Amino acid sequence: MAFEKVTEIIKEQPSFTQLTDLAAERLGGKVLYATDDFFAEKENLLKPGRGIFKADKYTERGKWMDGWESRRKRTPGHDWCVVQLATSGRITGFDIDTNFFLGNHPPHASIEAVYIEDATNIPNWDDASIEWETILPKSPLDPGSQNFYQSTSFKIYSHIRLHIYPDGGVARLKVYGEVHKDWNALKPGEVVDLAAAINGGKAIACNDMFFSNMSNLLMPSRGVNMGDGWETKRNRTPNNRDWVIIKLAHPGYICKAVVDTCHFKGNYPDRCSIEGIMATGETNVVNSNEWQTILPEQKLHADEVHTFEKELLASPLISHVRINIFPDGGVSRLRLYGTINSSL
Repeated sequence: MAFEKVTEIIKEQPSFTQLTDLAAERLGGKVLYATDDFFAEKENLLKPGRGIFKADKYTERGKWMDGWESRRKRTPGHDWCVVQLATSGRITGFDIDTNFFLGNHPPHASIEAVYIEDATNIPNWDDASIEWETILPKSPLDPGSQNFYQSTSFKIYSHIRLHIYPDGGVARLKVYGEVHKDWNALKPGEVVDLAAAINGGKAIACNDMFFSNMSNLLMPSRGVNMGDGWETKRNRTPNNRDWVIIKLAHPGYICKAVVDTCHFKGNYPDRCSIEGIMATGETNVVNSNEWQTILPEQKLHADEVHTFEKELLASPLISHVRINIFPDGGVSRLRLYGTINSSL
């Protein structure tokens, strides 16, 4: 396999960037250890976005930088850090983003990975007994750029180790892939949020996300602000409907829906409805005529958690849902609780 860096043009981002960022802090990813984070804290690596720059901001240790930055190395070796993924998964690709790191970026990086069921008792991440596997060989990094690379392995991993050679700063690290969840571990009839990103739910299509991304709907916890949700532009078309299609983490039967308009006050939707479909790999769900109503139109309110149970119609077995909002506006979170069909 060739390891050529993908051209760093936003419109030409590789398709794997549409997958879940398994390392994202907001999903539960953590930086457990770094050999050095003298100039900028290791925790910045997993924050949302690409990092920012403040020209006149300094700390007692030097220039403030929005990323992970080690000091200039004056001894043999190189720096590295360990990331615990938010959930174990199959890794497809990486974005090692050196945004705003220009004269201080690392010239090269590599990534190793391992699956550890319980890492709480590991006292030393440099322990030779940890069976790290290289999934990105030592590869060049451009300054101030998104550096996209594919993983060399599609095995299931829980932790990665990012090496930078020999030192320097990385603004963000994104680890794109597919969530792995052991559905056989569920008890019969156990209710789970089938839309949650942490379980493998994914927003796959929408008609509009002008102000904020559809994937925010499936994040853990409540939204932190109005930007942490899905918001469409103001639509002037009579009887407009905006929508998002979500592929459930596992086909199942929905028994409770939660629509949260947290922080959306002057711009919440007037109403919402939810539809479902059972789709095979060949089904074009966007244009399908097979959608069935699960939740008829319901009135929504500003900055409120709306829980629908008795309002739901009997749910067929479904693999995808479509939430519709009327006429436009913003929703912070969507929860779809249900049971799975264990035969699938």
